[in-house]
Amino acid sequence: MAYHLRLDESIPGGIQRVVSEEIASAADQLSGKGEDSRDEAIHEARKSVKKIRGVLRLMQPELGGIYLAENIRLRNIGRKLSEFRDAGAIIETFDALREKYREELGRRTLASIRRGLVARKDEAERKAGIERVLHQMAAGLRQAGKRVNAWPLKTAGFPAIAPGLEETFRRGQNSMARVRKHPCPENYHEWRKRVKDHWYHIRLLENLWTGVMQAYERSLKDLETWLGEDHNLIVLRERVLAEPAYYGRDTEIGFFVSLMDRYHEELRGNALSVGERIYEEEPRRFTRRMKHLWDAWQARPKTLEVA
Repeated sequence: MAYHLRLDESIPGGIQRVVSEEIASAADQLSGKGEDSRDEAIHEARKSVKKIRGVLRLMQPELGGIYLAENIRLRNIGRKLSEFRDAGAIIETFDALREKYREELGRRTLASIRRGLVARKDEAERKAGIERVLHQMAAGLRQAGKRVNAWPLKTAGFPAIAPGLEETFRRGQNSMARVRKHPCPENYHEWRKRVKDHWYHIRLLENLWTGVMQAYERSLKDLETWLGEDHNLIVLRERVLAEPAYYGRDTEIGFFVSLMDRYHEELRGNALSVGERIYEEEPRRFTRRMKHLWDAWQARPKTLEVA
């Protein structure tokens, strides 16, 4: 499975191939056909759904009403997967935070917090009937896969993706500006979603990459990771403070919250610093630069293409 366009295929064909592969992968994961644990299968399926939605946004100008219908279906699946995944993700964030500040923690293990997080995760999965829900989502994805080849994608070459590339870049730029003006959790989370879309679009164009573009992609990945960890911290904080007595003593909870506050500050500082460099370019100039890379790629002999 290759999440990038190839030189030997048209834009419509490449987009339909990528989406079909990601849908099949997600459905297999949710059906238990992979070798991953259930938590990892949910994580991988959720990533595939986000990749597909990223492609939908790239092709939105050409898809018209199909975009809205498919995006709503995939959004609903993604939200349900997020409910399951967030419970596991905040445990991973807790572990990372405890490792990061192990010297400050000293003899404190914060074990009661972790036990509480694991117990709440297990309880939520039992109540939801997780196996049944995952199989229902897999069936929904397979139905979506049957519709992909009927998508009305006709435009060839760079003009097929240029409007979506530019609009996604602009939306990320605007989201960062809102974060600067109103640094609330909701705005950071929205920025992260726009960064992720842009990152997925750059990954689709992997075969265009120069050394500069490889560094650009790594910066986008770092930015998305920091914003994702920031979001996980917010979810973790809300979960613990909603019922602090369930997770431990007041002094332990208070100390843990102070560590989260420190990590929030670090993550957001890193994100804004890198974000300023990524989004300093005017959107139209970014699109022109990508077109130059596209034209150079198209001029290459097909025998040099890596699948």
